[in-house]
Amino acid sequence: VQLQASGGGLVHPGGSLRLSCAASGSIRSINLMGWYRQAPGKQRELVATIGSGGNTNYADSVKGRFTISGDNGKKMQYLQMNSLEPEDTAIYYCNMYVTADGLGLRVYWGQGTLVTVSS
Repeated sequence: VQLQASGGGLVHPGGSLRLSCAASGSIRSINLMGWYRQAPGKQRELVATIGSGGNTNYADSVKGRFTISGDNGKKMQYLQMNSLEPEDTAIYYCNMYVTADGLGLRVYWGQGTLVTVSS
């Protein structure tokens, strides 16, 4: 199983970006999808998660600005980021808890995509 994140880039404060994460491989089911981020000099932190039933969870710092969504059938997840702030600058990582053929439930991570918010 491999995850590929994309959609990062440079945006001005107040702008928007949409991150995507595509999973590939012999996936039987996806239980949970999530986005994390790591800013320079800081630890990786949770941004948002979405369960297979559609229930979502957000870090307080992004509530009302970011929206996570997922499509289990397409093995995709997204993070719509609006009203971006310089403090949102970080490498964003996607992850998925996946049951693959011949394997139990495991967590997989994408390679990260850089989001820079600057004027």
